[in-house]
Amino acid sequence: MTRRKTDSQPERTPPAPDRTETLDDLVAASARPGDTRLWDDVLAALRGGRRVRPRILLQAYDALAGPDAPADARAARHVAAAVELLHTAFLAHDDVIDGDLVRRGRPNVAGRHATEARSAGATDAAARGYGTAAGILAGDLALAGAFRTVATSGAGAAQTARLLELFDEILHVTADGELADVWSSVATCATLEDVLTTAERKTAVYTYGLPLRAAAVLAGRTDLDEPLTRLGRELGLAFQLQDDLDGTFGDPAVTGKSAASDLREGKATALVVLARGTGAWDEIAPVLGDPDATDQDHDRVRDALERCGARAAVERLVVRHRSAAESLADELGLAEAVRLTSGARVVAAAA
Repeated sequence: MTRRKTDSQPERTPPAPDRTETLDDLVAASARPGDTRLWDDVLAALRGGRRVRPRILLQAYDALAGPDAPADARAARHVAAAVELLHTAFLAHDDVIDGDLVRRGRPNVAGRHATEARSAGATDAAARGYGTAAGILAGDLALAGAFRTVATSGAGAAQTARLLELFDEILHVTADGELADVWSSVATCATLEDVLTTAERKTAVYTYGLPLRAAAVLAGRTDLDEPLTRLGRELGLAFQLQDDLDGTFGDPAVTGKSAASDLREGKATALVVLARGTGAWDEIAPVLGDPDATDQDHDRVRDALERCGARAAVERLVVRHRSAAESLADELGLAEAVRLTSGARVVAAAA
């Protein structure tokens, strides 16, 4: 719900909608003379993203800091760049963990270096090993760069200390969530509660919680840390559950992701966990994790997931978490700072 402007409220110049275009420049500026090719890999990995996280931070900062906040606040922009660097580090490491060589439709760090090694005559195994090393090291550089960018953001001493604590907290929680996600593909005992907890720790806390909470620190609104943490959780769960649906039932031309990858990986999504113990499980189980499964096999699994009620149950969960997020955002005066689409994805509100 949009708050109506009253005569007592001062006029405000809206923030420039394209100012996050400076994020690449800010990140590049954090590179020091003599930086290596791996840092170039980090900068290349940064290109092409949607900048969802830094946009959330900047929009939330504007909303929380009030009408007198400078539209081009230097510290907020630098911390937004740090959030994107942290995201880039997580992606580089996640690709290594998953063995992926492509990201955003083009070779990722590991993929580029593996291809180079093959061109130099390396065996496939050696090339993959070289690519893996590059992916890990580039992720490490991005991670260090994120903390360095926060430390040099220009925020006050107390704010900087709190921001570094926050980034450190998020790093630990997200690492734990990533490991739990890997475990879910190893063990077959995950419950729905396990899946939601993993989604909260792996996705929600850094994709939504971090930029919202960092914005509050920069705006001097640390009293909002707890409700913003809750808002980040609801946003993240809505996003992840919708992502699970998109990963099985979505149109790749619309979602930008395969509708078979989750099934082929045997990923323990909310859909899969809810289907266990139903009469459809014997039909679903043999296809999960089978790299040789056909399109027809996947279609049968989708049909079974619908018949057993798993799809409808996850859709209800998306609506529940999205509604909770909308209510919280409205209460906090952030309804204009983040916009929840019908797909439960958060994008920056139009200026």
